[in-house]
Amino acid sequence: MDILVSTDWLAGEIGKRDLVILDASLFLPGTPRDPRAEFDAAHIPGAAFMDLPSLSDPADPVPGQLPPDALMTQRMQALGVNADSRIVVYDNSPTHSAARGWWMMRVYGLGASAAILDGGLPKWLAEGRPVESGTHAIAPGNTVARLDRTQVRSKADILANLDSGTAQLLDARGAGRFTGAEAEPRPGMASGHIPGSRNIPSSAFFAADNSLKQGEELRQLLLDAGTDLGRPIITTCGSGVTAAIILAALETLGKNDVSLYDGSWSEWGFDPATPKATGPAA
Repeated sequence: MDILVSTDWLAGEIGKRDLVILDASLFLPGTPRDPRAEFDAAHIPGAAFMDLPSLSDPADPVPGQLPPDALMTQRMQALGVNADSRIVVYDNSPTHSAARGWWMMRVYGLGASAAILDGGLPKWLAEGRPVESGTHAIAPGNTVARLDRTQVRSKADILANLDSGTAQLLDARGAGRFTGAEAEPRPGMASGHIPGSRNIPSSAFFAADNSLKQGEELRQLLLDAGTDLGRPIITTCGSGVTAAIILAALETLGKNDVSLYDGSWSEWGFDPATPKATGPAA
């Protein structure tokens, strides 16, 4: 499968034995919406609820960090994911959190392939396509999760990159948070950005119908922000969710030397020892 699949394509594949559809909806802290309740009320037929907010490492003080292999294996098997599964991830969230779910499938080597439903549930509903409510029995899968750490960047990696300048950093947070003009949602967290970063708010990657911008329009968006597509890229955001949007978008352009800083500003902004910049990108 390609990184993106269309609503037309998915409608024609529903019900096939090897297809697993996962709802990866997630809302920012303080948002008065419940992703599980919304899934129970209406979801794409045959879909299972990924519960992305809870798929994290309980032993890590940084919120939302990738879970241990054993936890990821157990949860994905419970969702019916097999070694040969074709996985389609979607969301119904302003954060476009399906990209995070898709990226997790990739970095843990789950299934035979994984894709994002382009346009997500909003596009599916706008087209009048069917939904169902409640839950259904799921036959356990046999997939085994093994995290590929080479695709994930740590705080130590980012500090080293500040010295080497090997990779360019792209930050998916809103402009106000990037410049420091807008306070962070988590108390005690510094404002600003990692020095040397460029900023493209994640919302800028989407068209009016909720689909991801593609081709020349996407390339121009990246270039207008000062992106050097000739260098490796590390994507960042607030907590590693919207950073996956930039990573997926870059891969649709054929750029594969891209990794994600999982700790992102949730880790960097809380550490008083890390260097921080404010104002527009330098």
